[in-house]
Amino acid sequence: MKRICFLADSIFSFGGVQRVTAVIAKQLAKEYDVTIVTMDPPSARDTSFYGLEEADLHYRFFSYPDTPAWKNVLCKCYSALYRKVLPQKPYTSNLYAHSSFPSEKRDALTAELRQGHYDVIIGDHAPLSVRLAACKPGLSGTRLIGWIHNSYQALFGPDSLYIGPELKKHYEFQLAKLDRTIVLCRYDQQQYHFPTQVVYNPLTLVPGPAAEGNSKKFLAVGRFSHRHKGFDLLIEAFHHFAQKDKEWTLDIVGEGPEEALYRTLIADFGLEQRIRLHPFTNNIQQYYHDAQVYVLSSRWEGFGLVIVEAMAHGLPVISSDLPTSKEIMGDFGLYFKNGDAAELALRLEEATRMDWTTASTEAIRRAEAFNIEHIIKKWKEMIEQ
Repeated sequence: MKRICFLADSIFSFGGVQRVTAVIAKQLAKEYDVTIVTMDPPSARDTSFYGLEEADLHYRFFSYPDTPAWKNVLCKCYSALYRKVLPQKPYTSNLYAHSSFPSEKRDALTAELRQGHYDVIIGDHAPLSVRLAACKPGLSGTRLIGWIHNSYQALFGPDSLYIGPELKKHYEFQLAKLDRTIVLCRYDQQQYHFPTQVVYNPLTLVPGPAAEGNSKKFLAVGRFSHRHKGFDLLIEAFHHFAQKDKEWTLDIVGEGPEEALYRTLIADFGLEQRIRLHPFTNNIQQYYHDAQVYVLSSRWEGFGLVIVEAMAHGLPVISSDLPTSKEIMGDFGLYFKNGDAAELALRLEEATRMDWTTASTEAIRRAEAFNIEHIIKKWKEMIEQ
């Protein structure tokens, strides 16, 4: 039986990456020996997250050792030079890989991964995939796979909150060292200058009863984090929409640091009776069932998994014109220009007039392509190559 390892920042916490990782790991554990090496502290272990207790999974808890202060100073100096001054070439990138991931940390992670005698190691997210590439010399004979969960634009765009354009070439130089790198849509695949493979995320929940289409409720789901999900745009757009419509309401399910901002916007627009914020729940299926139309207002997405979840419950979808949304839905979706609240308001109005029954039937049909049975086949093919 092959031994598979997922190298993750976290598995015992809430997040889209954690949820998808758990679903894939649980499925692979049916045929392989699967271990998750996580940066979570041991005290965080809670296999009730994402139904992890349903599978025979192994866990190892890893933390990096400290780097001497004098060495940290030297590493930071070189890292600054690479990001701002030096030509970005393979040899300078290799030096940056060492300065940004000093030998104490690199050797410790290599030793942790080597002790498992894994056949395949999967770096969960772009930064850990790059660190996995730095460990490659010490992991001879192990197939190394990078898994990028965010969009190319979110990682390397001019407004990136994650990596930024000055490290684009570095990431490409390093990821090219891996045996395979997974991206989530064909658009992103075309942006990279080294071979990648597209594997879609699967539907990660068991759908509840389909929506009935008569609630006059819009729904949006996601973390209340800075700018990402665009709920500020959605609230503004609903304000414009509400000038003409007096019946429809909006439910936003999520938690995070921007909650106070959203509540302020709702109050400023006088929409407390029509827009409701709800905390995360383990029974999100009920919200999908109770809604009539789903809205994805995100400024960026690696893969709009909530779109698939919404369609699986028979919901038509309004989305910003992100490449990944268009790849998931094709001509089925109602799109608005990314960041344009006025155009989103028009799509909200249009959605209230659609042939809902026909759209709902098509939504369920399209969601079937993302069932776990289809997606896990591609994972098994990569593992067996």
